[in-house]
Amino acid sequence: MTVRGYETDTQGHLNQSVYLQYTEHARWEYLKAAGIEQSDIVAKGVGPVTLEQTVRYKHELRAGDETTVSCAFEWVPGRKVFFLRQEVRKTDGTLAAEVTGTGGMMDLRARRLVADPRAALRDLASDPKVLGLE
Repeated sequence: MTVRGYETDTQGHLNQSVYLQYTEHARWEYLKAAGIEQSDIVAKGVGPVTLEQTVRYKHELRAGDETTVSCAFEWVPGRKVFFLRQEVRKTDGTLAAEVTGTGGMMDLRARRLVADPRAALRDLASDPKVLGLE
């Protein structure tokens, strides 16, 4: 992604809220790479939810900077939650931010977390290996 001028704050660096938009976009692209479309998730009656996120800013990003965003799920058997680790980097490799979070899969009818988020995503994925689900 390229940092756009309107995404910067008065100090000239990427506004803090935009880091979360970048990481959200990367998560959806990651699911898409596993063969999961947003419409498929909703049709199944579930949805990913973010329960907690922490951003650690390491190096500023300015308008015009090119970035990459990684995404890694950490699954804990028997837990209703999973953990996410993401890095926002300039294309030269400079680490701009680390984002860690806790998420789950919500049953959209019951409005509660599903018991096994791994199974919910594995069932939807055409390539579950992308998500570390085999």
